[in-house]
Amino acid sequence: MTTDALSAAQPAGDDIRDLPFEEALSQLEGIVRSLEGGRSTLAQAIAEYERGTALRRHCEAKLAEAEAKVQAVVEGAGGLALRDVE
Repeated sequence: MTTDALSAAQPAGDDIRDLPFEEALSQLEGIVRSLEGGRSTLAQAIAEYERGTALRRHCEAKLAEAEAKVQAVVEGAGGLALRDVE
């Protein structure tokens, strides 16, 4: 297993919440490559899968946030404006 895969295989936890989308996606891609390579032990593969699942959820939430912000752009009298999303 590569160093990237080892760091990506850390237990899913609070650290994921603070990851920017791009970093979370990069870690998820590393996990997928590692799992597809099939060189991990069963325990490592399970840990990677669990972290990958948490990263996938995080990425989906970040994408939903971005989509909501894009949908919040409205045409106003003065041009484009943002409306509150929260």
